[in-house]
Amino acid sequence: MSGKIRPSLPENPLLLSALAMSLMALIILPGLANAAVRPPSLRVDAPTDYDPEELVIAINPTNPDMLIAGANQWHVFASYDGGLSWTSTILESTMGVVGDPCVIFDADGIAYYSHLSISDWDDMDSWLDRIVVQRSPDGGLSWSDGSYAGLNPPLDQDKSWMVADRTMSPQRGNLYLAWTEFDAYGTSNQDYHSRILFSRSLDQGLSWNTPLQISDLEGDCIDDDQTVEGAVPTAGPEGQVYVAWSYDEGIWFDRSFDGGETFGSDVYVTDQPGGWTFEIPGVYRCNGMPVTACDVSDSPFRGRVYVLFSDQRNGISDTDVFLCRSDDMGETWSNPIRVNDDTSGVAHQFFPWLVVDPTTGYLHVVFYDRRQQTSNGTDVYLATSTDGGDTFVNNMISDTPFTPTNDVFMGDYIGIDAYEGIVHAIWTRLEDGELSVWTSRIESGATPVHPGKGPKPKSVRLSLAAVNPTGPDARISFTLYQAADVQLTIHDVRGRLLRTLATGSRGSGKYKVLWDGKDSAGRRVPSGVYLCHLQAGPHAANGKVTIVR
Repeated sequence: MSGKIRPSLPENPLLLSALAMSLMALIILPGLANAAVRPPSLRVDAPTDYDPEELVIAINPTNPDMLIAGANQWHVFASYDGGLSWTSTILESTMGVVGDPCVIFDADGIAYYSHLSISDWDDMDSWLDRIVVQRSPDGGLSWSDGSYAGLNPPLDQDKSWMVADRTMSPQRGNLYLAWTEFDAYGTSNQDYHSRILFSRSLDQGLSWNTPLQISDLEGDCIDDDQTVEGAVPTAGPEGQVYVAWSYDEGIWFDRSFDGGETFGSDVYVTDQPGGWTFEIPGVYRCNGMPVTACDVSDSPFRGRVYVLFSDQRNGISDTDVFLCRSDDMGETWSNPIRVNDDTSGVAHQFFPWLVVDPTTGYLHVVFYDRRQQTSNGTDVYLATSTDGGDTFVNNMISDTPFTPTNDVFMGDYIGIDAYEGIVHAIWTRLEDGELSVWTSRIESGATPVHPGKGPKPKSVRLSLAAVNPTGPDARISFTLYQAADVQLTIHDVRGRLLRTLATGSRGSGKYKVLWDGKDSAGRRVPSGVYLCHLQAGPHAANGKVTIVR
């Protein structure tokens, strides 16, 4: 196999696009800022696509009308007209294509499709041997055979996710993978364990570094609440890498300040009462594993880190979606914020996924929802926050409900992406025993805010700059556009606090602070790169300084 797919393009794509456009009468979603609009949902797959599930969707930042979606087990869907029409193809690789699809674009518009591999396709009980990443420079028309990470026989490599650094940091272009390694998947033998691994590619997916174990604690191999699982990496605006996962009725988090070369100690984010596995009536299986995201836009919340998850802390008949956030690069976290806004207290919201629009800073969460249905009827909702996660507006984005059944596996996640105020959500429906893939395009009404370009938001803005970023000391300047309580701190590349340089209330204006290159105990720090973090009220900014002795 060459690993290339055979595109099945429509006979007349212009005609299909025009037909789709004629059907897309705009619907106003009440309550969303700036009157977000949504056309009717659209089926992506064809009846011959063999029950696709576990869905992901990605927008090409160099051409937002180009979209690629993936589905378990080997499906690729592509749109070249902003989601009005779709092509369907099969992904192939000599290493096999098994499941857990993830599709992303890098800043140059190259697409990447990561998935699991299996050592012996004729033996489905064989071990999951590696994480395969295939790349496409032409919008999904052709794919490489793939590179891989994590081959460590006979250990199993499972539940992977991938992200590209698309910021203007020195780490721009890096690709990051995180997943769970099992000593032996599914065994209850207490001598076998699971752990979170991480690998990066510095050459646009052509090769991958030797994996690092980033979870300090190891779990069991049962694939349940005592297993460490659900690692989703994200990139920060200054080259940080953030990853969260579930374990032992809690959410854990780790971070890297050197582009994934090293990680620090695990940080406990919040409780996850009842664990990450739970039952939803009519659903084959369900999980509330976390999704990690970071605001890399030029919004007032630039640098804020978010972790989204779901659990049943409010009872087994009331699954809810929650968000925690951090303004100090994951050092401390907010209490969980409830994302779904139903008031009955007896409805299920499940399988949530989060994206932060990298041009607006708006948060968008897609999830299945049963607030308006009975007898396991299920809708799809979008929750949007324009204020950094303080509040969410919920709106239904599916046209009609469907009813899942316990005997049909619908996958472990659904997908969403956003760019320049346009949101694309993708999900699975089950009707008459058949799974189908549906998508919706939502215009959030937001004005993109590109760093250094276009309109600036009217709310509080921060800037942070090291006046002399290299030397035996550092003169650090920052600007406040509104009075706030300020804390300026210095950290090492692992995120450990070294020195607090400024605290207290400050009025609007420009400030300069001298760091003499010493830690809080008065010891001179060695030569190297250090991170300065400014917290001003709910807003934050980060910068780097290099100390040279």
